[in-house]
Amino acid sequence: MSEDELQVLEKLPGFVSAYADNTDVIVGVIDSGVWPESRSFKDNGMTEIPSRWKGICEPGQEFNASMCNKKLIGVRYFNKGVKAARPNITISMNSGRDTHGHGTHTSSTVGGNYVEGASFFGYATGTTRGVAPRARLAIYKVIWDEGRHASDVLAGMDQAVADGVDVISISMGFDDVPLYEDPIAIASFGAMEKGILVSPSAGNAGVTPGSLHNGIPWLLTTAAGSVDRVLSGKLTLGNGQVITGWSMCPANALVDELPLVYDELISSCNSTDVSSFNYGIIICENGDVFDQIETIAQSSPTAAIYISNDPRIFEYEEFQYPGVVISPEDGAVVISYATSVIDPVASINFQETFVRSTPAPVVASYTSRGPSPSYQGILKPDIMAPGSLVLASSIPNVYTATIYPHIELRNEFAMISGTSMACPHSSGIAALLKGVHPEWSPAAIRSAMITGAINIDNTNSPIKDSGLNYSIVNPLAMGAGLVNPNFALNPGLIYDATRQDYVNLLCAMNFTRKQILTITRSSSYNCQNASSDLNYPSFIALYTNETAATPTQKFVRTMTNVGDGPANYSINVIVPSDTNFSVYPPRLSFNSKYEKLSYTLTVEYSGSKTGEVVFGSLTWVDVIGLHAVTSSIVVAPMIHTW
Repeated sequence: MSEDELQVLEKLPGFVSAYADNTDVIVGVIDSGVWPESRSFKDNGMTEIPSRWKGICEPGQEFNASMCNKKLIGVRYFNKGVKAARPNITISMNSGRDTHGHGTHTSSTVGGNYVEGASFFGYATGTTRGVAPRARLAIYKVIWDEGRHASDVLAGMDQAVADGVDVISISMGFDDVPLYEDPIAIASFGAMEKGILVSPSAGNAGVTPGSLHNGIPWLLTTAAGSVDRVLSGKLTLGNGQVITGWSMCPANALVDELPLVYDELISSCNSTDVSSFNYGIIICENGDVFDQIETIAQSSPTAAIYISNDPRIFEYEEFQYPGVVISPEDGAVVISYATSVIDPVASINFQETFVRSTPAPVVASYTSRGPSPSYQGILKPDIMAPGSLVLASSIPNVYTATIYPHIELRNEFAMISGTSMACPHSSGIAALLKGVHPEWSPAAIRSAMITGAINIDNTNSPIKDSGLNYSIVNPLAMGAGLVNPNFALNPGLIYDATRQDYVNLLCAMNFTRKQILTITRSSSYNCQNASSDLNYPSFIALYTNETAATPTQKFVRTMTNVGDGPANYSINVIVPSDTNFSVYPPRLSFNSKYEKLSYTLTVEYSGSKTGEVVFGSLTWVDVIGLHAVTSSIVVAPMIHTW
């Protein structure tokens, strides 16, 4: 996590400082292992390892026990499933050492120590650190060059629980499997029973409804968004006009007062015709920017200007040739200059970074969308966190950038996009909260993070969806909004849930007893109070195309007062279009801390039933203005479930 990414969180009033002492909190990361030599895992400033820790630093290939320390307190690896599936296989790195870079990146994001002088080839320079830099890290390698097996993921998560972690961060998922066949669902149920919050990623399947994985009722599921940072190529025209564009060119290429070339016949930059202009800066427009970058690299002009508003450029991890992307508005200015003067010239400066760009955040185009095909009766994803071009530690034997044609560059830090990168931000915030509120259940921590999330951007407008032409986002893409650690620290009210509550939900899902036992791995539960109405901090009402009558759904919720004493709350609502709903009672008066009070929400949808999604919210507001506890409300069509 760079300083820019941390500032997204620090700008929120009452930010829970990442410098806070959370040295007794242990985060287990289930991933591709770790590169222990990374500076992010030095134990400077760390105190002695908590005595309750039961884990080990497992030796193996190119890895010995001395590589762990007071920061990186445990490393284990699991590959029996991979070996059983492929009996004659040879594991290329039979230890906890990371050969992908994914696990090193995610673990340094959640809890890496402070590292000065970090950057991505001159971009985003400064001090980097994890969200919870004083938390301990325990790494469980379950992803291998030879593949991934469900039984290894289950074994790794179970071991993390047995070792005594407080939070599990897992940036992966399993698609097309029901809950009773999903190793993450099964293992995380056991973690929940032990009071351990499990934080997974939502997936990178894009805007298709129902593409999300890890929509598991007892987890905290995170979508991905942007930060207000621009990695810049600064374009200076010969007339002195300066335009800030986007570039991640990994070298400080010399592009100084070169001819500026605009030719309508080749401006789509989609063929090698541009090779006739092998000197100067080519202006490209009206095409796929990624294809244009490839074509320009093959044609070898000095540099290029790409006129595009494709949101994917701000998520893409490669920029293999000198150039800069500018908006169509700025493009008109550049073309006007290039066509109105004799011998136009321009310069581009690389390796510059600017912050406070607007609008930010936006929902990433790649982040998977709900409803959850695991169980669509719970609104997923839960929240959104920074996931696009996140700066975190890399490993030295993989490249982090390329220069055309085949030059691979490595760097101590990588910028990677994905919900895998958003997930550890949420995991780190959960670790901070666990340090402050060790008595909170996983459901309480999740509730505080959901009800305190922010759904407006830095222009004070509703957050937009970059994958859907920057339309106003709905909660099926980002959940409640951008995770907000300050409000989560002191939420006022929480929606809690017990182990039996989740079993009651399973009992209402038409699973067989055997299937339920596969998830719970215990016969101590019963189905006497089966209920699909889980005490969750958000709401989703579903309809089918065959629904002739006006669908009505009733929800009962119980809130626990975690404020310091008596409190009175009243209701504020934003009603979804074509919907009527009522809340009873409209006021909640708590006489003491930990008192529980219930209310009923009734939702009646009268709109079109041809795929429309409508949404609003319900907020319990402390009458003295100290707390606002917000829950999203969505009405959406039913989808096919796994």
